Amino acid sequence: MRRLRDLVHPSRILLLTLGIALMATGCRSHRAEDAKSGPEVIYARAQKAMKNSSYAEAIKQLEALQSRFPFSEPARQAQLDLIYVYFKSRQVEPAVDAADTFIRENPTNPRVDYAYYMKGMVYFERQANAMERFFNVDLSQRPPINARKSFEAFDELIKKYPHSQYVGDARQRMIFLRNRLADFELHVALYYMRRGAYVGALNRARYCVENYDGAPAVQGSMKVIVEAYRQLKMNDLAADAARVYADNYPGNIGDLEPKKKWWKRIL
Repeated sequence: MRRLRDLVHPSRILLLTLGIALMATGCRSHRAEDAKSGPEVIYARAQKAMKNSSYAEAIKQLEALQSRFPFSEPARQAQLDLIYVYFKSRQVEPAVDAADTFIRENPTNPRVDYAYYMKGMVYFERQANAMERFFNVDLSQRPPINARKSFEAFDELIKKYPHSQYVGDARQRMIFLRNRLADFELHVALYYMRRGAYVGALNRARYCVENYDGAPAVQGSMKVIVEAYRQLKMNDLAADAARVYADNYPGNIGDLEPKKKWWKRIL
């Protein structure tokens, strides 16, 4: 058997050494080239990475651009692009921070409406993760923290920039979010009903009716109001609430029969 030193031929050692040297030289050259690159070159790299959905590389280039050339025109555009690539990378906190920073530092920028819109989108997409969407998890039983933040961002966009190109989409999303918020109020009201906490149930149901008029959950909340008043022996108020329910939902009068403790069967 040939010994190990016989296998390591001097010519092979020389080739290996040259290869390592060339690699090192190449890395140094690449770093030197990066160091000399202007803001336009770095921004072009970031754009290429974004088009290829290489969001980690895009973030690297955009952050480098802002760090090295903070007052350049490409750096200002990079602020908006960073919101988007953080969003696509599902990095919620950095995306929101980037949006808030742009809004704070560029209040008169013609594209500040985009920052508000993307802030709303970040929280809108945060409501359910991929696994929850796959299994169609009922989100009405979860505190709608992100839904409320998304609603507030879209609402601010519409109030401040009513002619923005993003207003139409924001309004549609707000309808969904509003229904989501109403569903949670009804869920909590029903929870209190099942446990005999009728005052708490009444307060949550009234809040739903007063703040989310038109949402599907309002009908269930009206039923809770009627039944909570009955359980509290406030019969006059229960009768008034029942009349309001009958006026708004004339085909569902039977839902208010006292003998049907429907709330106990709702999970």
